[in-house]
Amino acid sequence: MARWKALPEGLDPAVVRFVAELRRLKDETGLSVVQVADRTGYSEASWQRYFGGRTLAPREAVERLVEIAGADGATVAALQDAAQQVWRPAASAAATDDTVALEEVAPAGPEPALPESAPAVVSMPVGASDARPALDTRTVLTAVVSALVGAAVTLLLVQPWNGSTSAAAAAPVARPTPKAPVSYHCAYRQTGGKWYAGNSATNTDLVIDGEAGPEVAEVQCLLEHAGISAGAVDGAFGPMTLHAVILEQEARHIDIDGQVGPQTWAALRG
Repeated sequence: MARWKALPEGLDPAVVRFVAELRRLKDETGLSVVQVADRTGYSEASWQRYFGGRTLAPREAVERLVEIAGADGATVAALQDAAQQVWRPAASAAATDDTVALEEVAPAGPEPALPESAPAVVSMPVGASDARPALDTRTVLTAVVSALVGAAVTLLLVQPWNGSTSAAAAAPVARPTPKAPVSYHCAYRQTGGKWYAGNSATNTDLVIDGEAGPEVAEVQCLLEHAGISAGAVDGAFGPMTLHAVILEQEARHIDIDGQVGPQTWAALRG
């Protein structure tokens, strides 16, 4: 599943909840952003702005996404109404160009081949005197040697030495060993009045949407311990984990930003 980028700073919590729900619906359809655009009639660029929290999605676009996902339209409509009442584009959203999909960089074209050196041509004057035969002979020899050296250098640049080419071709190519997927578990223990799940002991590291690792797995375990499901404990901060973090922040009456900082860590470990 593709990793969502963090939402712009300064968005109202109601807008964050609405955008998180749109992302969750898109993930449930199993469609790409391009496919969602084709099915709904709204452009890919528009959906990237909707999913990125830079523009509030219109009701018709949301209704079409809900229909594709087969979700409860009343719940999504309520979240959209709440978001529309407080909608104000974040200051950072105007200065950023975050997109949902990753951009691929086109490979550079092949380098132009080196031109071969043209052999020097020596023009012998017609009817010239034979008074200086030694000078004419040296000129011809110099031209021939220059042409041979130029051809040899060009040959080395375009066609490396056969022995080196054969040795390089015969050398086996080392293939990287594929990494085994990381497995996380929740081993709960209470120390000093705080709960730990065995994946990370941090109390201050900032964990945000789109990140992955043991700190995210620790957040997911502690959310499960608090009775809020964040989906599978896979160490990936996706839409379900974002939604669960927001629910925990609402329940504890702390700042609702969908991010796990010192304040949210204290609530999860308390």
